[in-house]
Amino acid sequence: MTTALAAPLTRQPAGSPWPASARSGPHGELLIAGVGLAEAADRFGTPLYVLDEQEVRDRARSYRAALPGAEVLYAAKAFLSSAMADWVGQEGLGLDVCSAGELRLAVAAGFPPQRILLHGNAKSPEELRLALRLRVGRIVVDSLAEIPRLAALTVAESPQPVLVRVLPEVPAGHHEGVRTGVAGQKFGFPIEGGDAAEAVRRVLGQPGLRLTGLHCHLGSQITDVEPYLTAVDRLAGLLAAIRDRHGVELPELDLGGGHGVRYRPGDPELDLADFARRVPARLAAACGRHGLAVPRLLVEPGRAVAAPAGVAVYRVLTVKHGSDGRVFAAVDGGMSDNPRPALYGARYTVRLVGRASAAALREVEVVGRHCEAGDVLVRGALLPTDLRPGDLLAVPAAGAYQLSMASGYNLVGRPAVAAVDRGRARLLIRRESVEDFRAREVGR
Repeated sequence: MTTALAAPLTRQPAGSPWPASARSGPHGELLIAGVGLAEAADRFGTPLYVLDEQEVRDRARSYRAALPGAEVLYAAKAFLSSAMADWVGQEGLGLDVCSAGELRLAVAAGFPPQRILLHGNAKSPEELRLALRLRVGRIVVDSLAEIPRLAALTVAESPQPVLVRVLPEVPAGHHEGVRTGVAGQKFGFPIEGGDAAEAVRRVLGQPGLRLTGLHCHLGSQITDVEPYLTAVDRLAGLLAAIRDRHGVELPELDLGGGHGVRYRPGDPELDLADFARRVPARLAAACGRHGLAVPRLLVEPGRAVAAPAGVAVYRVLTVKHGSDGRVFAAVDGGMSDNPRPALYGARYTVRLVGRASAAALREVEVVGRHCEAGDVLVRGALLPTDLRPGDLLAVPAAGAYQLSMASGYNLVGRPAVAAVDRGRARLLIRRESVEDFRAREVGR
């Protein structure tokens, strides 16, 4: 499946949300890594998610190059498959997982458990036992109840490395539902009020646990470095307090992820070079003020690695003109494969692929097929006036928090996932079928 490359896509001055390999082909085709999206849709069906393997690898490499002294762990919750685990692992990244499912899949794919970090606000006893049995590299402690539960499963001769998740009271993120670095939500221990200090005291009192550092996660889709700098200052203060109270200097500091990407032309995104320049420098300065050795920095990018590598391809089923003058183009996917617009008001761009059109553009509401008025994928999309059933629409920045959050609503199966690389496409995940749903039924 290879189409001859043509001129590169016209890019907006502020940057494009499409993969770097995106090129315009003949007859309105759009190629990703040399593979035409219309060709891929014909071969694999729609809805279809296309992942540019090289884009994933290049983004993983960019983190390793920008932060050579840090440990970079890919946040599996963005999107995980055996292939994704292979790609990030081969590029030198560790893995951040938050469930037994993610952990089992990664290890089954051959990912080294010692390069895996497990976190989550409500780990089950079974998940903790699995993590210990597999000997994962680190476990992030997120509640007081988890400390004795985890300690009871360990032995002093082989202590489990852990991090304590703290809340530095730094609001950051594009939506209140993903701002996880402040008090008043389910994650971690607030610094203010002494909860974080108490968690540290209890962990240090368990001979089967080895406290290696602090962990925080501020939120998602953060496009400014400043919140991370503020967090560094506050966490360095806590590290100093731990040193003064307990006589130990913790060797690791995990700032989590949440690095923002572009979803539409001109959107802001986190500047990795700026982050890599300012955050380690701020950490060194803050530790210097407190007389601390500088801990090793850990970061957990997920969206910033996966999202720009993915493109969702849909087929138009109907075009309807509303009584208020609006035009609705309904596609064969929707909130079951991308709940982000309904959950967070996420905004995307979209373009026609597979045929050329010289028609004028107009605003179109690209809506899904589900029985919900809120099932809208792209609001106010500029699409040709001759848009018709059977046309293909492509949505960029689709590689993160879409399929990983997909559901079986209306028993519409989750889409297939294909990888593209150097002009070739291969299926990674087959389309979910009605037979898959029926196979889970065991009685009636």
